[in-house]
Amino acid sequence: MANGPLKVALGPLLGMACLLWSADAEALRCGNKIVRDGMHEVQVIAICGEPTTRRDIGRTLRGREIYAIPRGGGYPVDRYVNPGVPTEVVVTEYIYNFGPRKLMRRLIFEGGVLINIESIGYGYIEKK
Repeated sequence: MANGPLKVALGPLLGMACLLWSADAEALRCGNKIVRDGMHEVQVIAICGEPTTRRDIGRTLRGREIYAIPRGGGYPVDRYVNPGVPTEVVVTEYIYNFGPRKLMRRLIFEGGVLINIESIGYGYIEKK
C-alpha cells in the first residue's frame, strides 16, 4: 500500500518533466510542411513564404559549421562546428503573423541558418 500514493504522485511529475524537457525543440508548421532548426533562410521562405517582418538584429562570432547531408538528399541532419578561426555572421529575425486566432512566430537565423523558433503571442489583422 505504501507504493500506491507514491506511484500516483510520481506519474504527473514525470509527465510534467517530459513536457518541460521537450519544450526546447519547437517547430513551425506552414501548410503541410514543417520548419525546424538547422534549415536555411531560403528553405524557410520556400515553405512559409515571405515573413511579415525581417530585420538584422546584430552579429555574432561562430566557428565554421560543417553539415552532414543524408545520401538520399534532403535537409542537413547533423551540424558540426569546426574549432578553427571563428567567422562573423549576421543574426536575422523573421516574424510570421498568421492572424488573430493563431500564434505569431519569431525565427532567429545566424549566418542564414535557423537556430531558434519561439511563439510570441497571438497575431493581429494587418491594415492595408
